[in-house]
Amino acid sequence: MAKFLDSILGRGSSSAAESDYMELDLASFESVSGDASPASMYVRIATITDLKDTPRVKDEIYNGNIVIVDVSRLKMDKITYERVLKDLRAVAHDINGDIVGLGDQKYVILTPMSVKISREKIGGGV
Repeated sequence: MAKFLDSILGRGSSSAAESDYMELDLASFESVSGDASPASMYVRIATITDLKDTPRVKDEIYNGNIVIVDVSRLKMDKITYERVLKDLRAVAHDINGDIVGLGDQKYVILTPMSVKISREKIGGGV
């Protein structure tokens, strides 16, 4: 009985299940900037708070990068929100890319040519 309680409470020797897993030091996976060759595509993160922020996002898409845009701060100004989304849709259409809203339209994902976003959800129910 004591051994059973020790295993539940995490006391005593490690179990066989614990030895099947190991901690990953994620720092060991990061490349040093001088060692790695540049990537052909990057995933960039952006926040748009005003219409003046859209040119930088557009540049990233035209440069062939994927951009995840936080548009949640625009929700209070419906007119600016609609204008920004119209601009971003036009860019996606212009380069034959893709655009999709995510998280109650708090985020928008834009992809360059040859990268399409699946609308099918993986896991997590319906």
